[in-house]
Amino acid sequence: MPFAAVSESTPALTPPSGWLRRWLPQLQAGQTALDLACGGGRNSRALLQQGLKVTGVDRDAQALAQLPASMEALCADLESGPWPLVGRHFDLVLVCNYLWRPRLPELLSLVAPGGWLIYETFALGQERLGRPRNPDFLLRPGELLTLCQGKLHVLAYEDGIVNGTRIQRVAARALEPAQAQSAALLESPAFPRVPE
Repeated sequence: MPFAAVSESTPALTPPSGWLRRWLPQLQAGQTALDLACGGGRNSRALLQQGLKVTGVDRDAQALAQLPASMEALCADLESGPWPLVGRHFDLVLVCNYLWRPRLPELLSLVAPGGWLIYETFALGQERLGRPRNPDFLLRPGELLTLCQGKLHVLAYEDGIVNGTRIQRVAARALEPAQAQSAALLESPAFPRVPE
């Protein structure tokens, strides 16, 4: 499906993330989506075209002003300001090219039962290929898998070089309450693992 601009007055944008495009068919119109650190909205627009109710968060008020009026735009500094999403949950939490480790636990709490986390950003090794170079903004090996472990069911994970950029990405789903209860039971000492 081509991703056109949302309206005639919308400036041409970089296409949405290929990782997001891969998972878009799994999402349904009417579901809620959060695009964290959304910038100019290249991914938000793709979500709107899919019929999702989109909330975008970024600290750049000028970028947010360019977003379609049909989405909720929240101006917030995720690194030094108060958390703007207390008590909220989304069917999709999307993060693309952004990492602030102190917020990762809060990020996971935003994923509704049965909801999705789609996360893609730069990984260690990128500093040899280009920017960013600061290790604070580069995922460590397996970091997204560790983040999801015991909390979300990982459907796909990739760590490598894509189009000359070192990235790490994950697509994971939050378990429904009954599934989470079953998973916890299976991991309990009452069900010891059989050695291989």
